Amino acid sequence: MSDDVKDAGLVAMISSILGGNKRADSVAPPPLAEVPPTAPSNGFDAVAAIVPEASPVKREDAPAPAAPPPKITRTADGRQLLPAEGIAELVLGELRKLEDFPATGASVTVYGYRHWNAMITFAPFSTSFQNATRFRQAMPDLVFKLRRFVALEI
Repeated sequence: MSDDVKDAGLVAMISSILGGNKRADSVAPPPLAEVPPTAPSNGFDAVAAIVPEASPVKREDAPAPAAPPPKITRTADGRQLLPAEGIAELVLGELRKLEDFPATGASVTVYGYRHWNAMITFAPFSTSFQNATRFRQAMPDLVFKLRRFVALEI
């Protein structure tokens, strides 16, 4: 499908939503003869065209060079800079150490900037109401302790 056809369809959809039909008339879709067929007439021809002839494969026995470990970025006060996903994994790792914490169905969202915070949510039926309340009550202490060692990277 050509870009003109996609653009015309997109413009027509937007125009119908907004109630105007100004640009949709100026861009006409190309005739059907110009559009290439999307499916081959014979399935065997399509597979034969995709699969190349067998050629000898060269293998190198040398192992690939290992990537250097990522550099740990620190703030001026010595805290480690981590993205929100990294902090969320740290919080989840600490919460998993608690008794009866669910193996699946819990997610942590980290938000804020200088004084970041974390919020925990549970999927339905992943834990009981009492356990979820207990885990939520443990979050402020855990976040307070982690803030001393970790800063949110923006």
